[in-house]
Amino acid sequence: MITIYTDGASRGNPGPGGWGGVIVNEDWVIEMGGSDPHTTNNKMELTACIRSLEFTIFNSQFSNKPIQIYTDSEYVMKGITEWIHRWQRKGWKTANRKPVLNQDLWQKLIELTEGKNIEWKYVAGHAGIPLNERADEIATSFADNLNPSLYDGPRDKYK
Repeated sequence: MITIYTDGASRGNPGPGGWGGVIVNEDWVIEMGGSDPHTTNNKMELTACIRSLEFTIFNSQFSNKPIQIYTDSEYVMKGITEWIHRWQRKGWKTANRKPVLNQDLWQKLIELTEGKNIEWKYVAGHAGIPLNERADEIATSFADNLNPSLYDGPRDKYK
């Protein structure tokens, strides 16, 4: 089983943004993240999921295992588990017949998740859950144009 915690942040919404992901398997932990000079919080939340899943799916150390992905974004959680099928049926229109925001990112997320054993889990943000707090710290550091130190190593040595 692979466990992934993701988070996104934006300063100004839109403004400078960052995303963070913490990927854990039975013996290894990899932290990852990145930034965008002008973005929104929702784009960064989706980007965190996409980039973390891309890494996991295309890395032989992590691939072909069931995945649990934790997000503190209701937008991502409801989007991927409830809204997305209706959006697709309605030609990527919302219930108000407006174009779905971030359609390109949603389509990439669908592409990555099709045929994969992925379980989506919602976790409350800023509730003291260590890996969620770390994903938030990575995302906000990148949004603040800082370069956080990212861990890539044995799980038993992870703080």
